[in-house]
Amino acid sequence: MFAFLAVIMIYISAALIYLCENEAQPEQFRSIFHSLWWAVITLTTVGYGDMYPITVGGKLLTSVILMIGLGIVAIPTGLISSALTQARKEEIDKINSDTKN
Repeated sequence: MFAFLAVIMIYISAALIYLCENEAQPEQFRSIFHSLWWAVITLTTVGYGDMYPITVGGKLLTSVILMIGLGIVAIPTGLISSALTQARKEEIDKINSDTKN
């Protein structure tokens, strides 16, 4: 579910940054497909710095995309961590109950 959401967000982000930045930086944001690289590195919060916005609209969009990216990474991480913690607790409880018997 989260991977599907991430793919959709990457494409929407690429289209929006293209609309914001193409006129100001046509060599960097040549097309929506060229903008996909920016969308991937921004949504995953890596931010290599090879492509970055210079317009106000592009900077605002980048801020929003970064916050969404944090949510897309943080939510599954929390769910997975919780599930692993619960599984480990059940494993320890089973070992303790087997040892008592």
